[in-house]
Amino acid sequence: MAQSKKIVIIGSGAAAYTAAIYAARANLDPLVFGGVALGGQLMITSDVENFPGFPEPVNGPELMERMKKQVERLGVAIVNEYAVKVDFSRRPFVVETTEATVASAQAVIVATGANAKWLGIESEKRLMGHGVSACATCDGFFFKKKEVLVVGGGDTALEEANFLANFASSVKIVHRRDELRGSKIMQDRARKNPKISFVWDSVVDEILGSDQVEGARLNNLKTGAKTDLKCDGVFMAIGHQPTTAFLGGQLKLDENGYIVADDRTRTSVEGVFAAGDVMDARYRQAVTAAGSGCKAALEAERWLAEKGLH
Repeated sequence: MAQSKKIVIIGSGAAAYTAAIYAARANLDPLVFGGVALGGQLMITSDVENFPGFPEPVNGPELMERMKKQVERLGVAIVNEYAVKVDFSRRPFVVETTEATVASAQAVIVATGANAKWLGIESEKRLMGHGVSACATCDGFFFKKKEVLVVGGGDTALEEANFLANFASSVKIVHRRDELRGSKIMQDRARKNPKISFVWDSVVDEILGSDQVEGARLNNLKTGAKTDLKCDGVFMAIGHQPTTAFLGGQLKLDENGYIVADDRTRTSVEGVFAAGDVMDARYRQAVTAAGSGCKAALEAERWLAEKGLH
């Protein structure tokens, strides 16, 4: 028998937890399907210095644990199961998990985030948070006067490189082709920056270092030549994959798979709201995710009240 709830929140990052806090304080008795690996992208982030309220850096997992405890203190049930199927074609909506847990809900907030695309090599995973990152805005500050690599050739890579140039002594963009895919304005900006240079036709075979990034082994795809390049950090900028496959095409997505939502977090299905990185390909910050989680919960509360379902 399905649990019956006014609101179900899918996800467990900053957006989902913030939505749960606001929903709980509105007496909506939310249910959170958070998945097995709670915490979202901040679980693979080391020091966080740009989240308000922390005068000293806070470890990413610690920040998410604090959010989780705040949610639990408000009496919110967090189910450690992934949502694998939804039915938004009828009301109440239905959400089903990997463990066959089923919940019906009058409103749903989707806050499942987006995962950075990685190279998939062992050294990348081992040194994640120790010089390997997928977020220049999050970690660039830690690379003042250091040498860094950016892997990619699109707008994301060019934006990351330009941002990192504010801190690093040098930024090398490693691209597998001999021409960039990014927009002309971003290409021009990167080419004009004296700190930014390019390594063409190359991929990263291995990231060097035992406890901290010390360099990268590059493979030239045209010549087959292997080169060890000294650096202090490697930033992956080959895109993000929003977690939307479980939706089964029931919400409108953009060309990159992100949920299309308006500035009030409303999706293409009335009563379904979206928050955080699953609908935000631009900012991808903990604080913006939290802000959209707040908006989603407030909008869901108002919508339920308008429908006489609060």
